[in-house]
Amino acid sequence: MNLKEVEQQTEEALAKLAAAADLAAVEALRVQYIGRNGLLPKLMQGLKDVPAADKPAMGQALNRFKVAVTEAVAERKLALEATAKRASASAFDWSLPGRWPARGRLHPVQQLIDRTTEIFRRMGFTVADGPDIETEYYNFDALNTPADHVSRDIQDTFYLPGGLLLRTQTSAVQARYMESRPPPVRIICPGRCYRRDTTDATHSANFHQIEGLYVDERVSLADLKGDIDHFARELMGPGVKSRFRTHFFPFTEPSVEVDFSCHMCDGAGCRVCKQSGWIEIMGAGMVDPQVLQMAGYDPEAVTGYAFGMGIERLAMILFGIDDIRRLYENDVRYLSQF
Repeated sequence: MNLKEVEQQTEEALAKLAAAADLAAVEALRVQYIGRNGLLPKLMQGLKDVPAADKPAMGQALNRFKVAVTEAVAERKLALEATAKRASASAFDWSLPGRWPARGRLHPVQQLIDRTTEIFRRMGFTVADGPDIETEYYNFDALNTPADHVSRDIQDTFYLPGGLLLRTQTSAVQARYMESRPPPVRIICPGRCYRRDTTDATHSANFHQIEGLYVDERVSLADLKGDIDHFARELMGPGVKSRFRTHFFPFTEPSVEVDFSCHMCDGAGCRVCKQSGWIEIMGAGMVDPQVLQMAGYDPEAVTGYAFGMGIERLAMILFGIDDIRRLYENDVRYLSQF
């Protein structure tokens, strides 16, 4: 093939590419002219037979052929793709309803934290926070917990190097708060806690608590009873009552366990309350004078009450959840019910 024929082939290839109706036709022409077994490789192989005087011109012509066809293929593909895109857009039915993304919602535990926090905010409490990694002093000593108390055993507490641990209760926040501020104090402390519990239907090594503290002049057990009664009605309904049962905690004296009348059966007895008519909700009591003194308060001048409850337990009671592990399986189908 001579120089003139190469130029003719170039013009012919460009004309065919310009007239190609679809991407398949463009690809077929690309293979025909510049593919591995196409026209261009064959012409390149025949270059050795071209007279020496004509080789430079022939080589340049073949190179122009390759460049022109390659560019024409790319341009035609872009043009056809743009045309197809416009056609697809014009075929879209704008009257179809939109596809709304699924809306997220708060986890049941967070719902209870927010709900409980808001109730106590309206009662004049403020929210206090503290570190999850705590010292033995604030987690135990400042709360009047004896050195030989069972809760300090390595079987119950996650100890870390350097005298640190993962807090077992949010009461540590109360100790820190009192140490840094003079009375009156009226706080709630929601947060995550950690204990060496074997996970089962009602226990978890990682759980949430909300603890409350009120310290001022002449605070009494009657104040605790009145505030807890109000909280019970706000959380579970206007007919819910509370009762106190004597108990023992190192940091309160006297100490009580607090039960709410069952909101499901109005105290008549059902599966939720185990036929007793009452549901155990929290531990509480009057702050031990030793705890006040260690915080720098004068126990002769001020008194206070404290209480604490597990959020997961509240969620299980209010939402009818029979296994605490369901709260942390991250099954959106299950959690979206609440």
